Amino acid sequence: MGMLKFEVPSTVPVDDARQRVEALLSYWNRKYGITSSWNGLKATMKGKAVGVTIDGNLEVLPNKIAGEASDPGMLLRGQAQKYLTRKFSEYLDGRRSLDDIRRGED
Repeated sequence: MGMLKFEVPSTVPVDDARQRVEALLSYWNRKYGITSSWNGLKATMKGKAVGVTIDGNLEVLPNKIAGEASDPGMLLRGQAQKYLTRKFSEYLDGRRSLDDIRRGED
């Protein structure tokens, strides 16, 4: 199966963006059991959410988050792309503090 590529713009500093992405990956771990590991500004993620296998990687860059994840297939591709873009955008929104974002998830 192919890979679903994603890019989400970021206006927060790289260190802040990494913390925010780390918080999102922790949320996915609590909610879906998705595991992740970091190597510098790069992360890998693996698991299964709502019956869909997740196997992907991402990198925190100065102005964006870029990565790819396993393509869930034609029927779910659009929904998966929208979900990834929405969640990363929420977490990378510099107008909201990370604490506010976390409170909204619990």
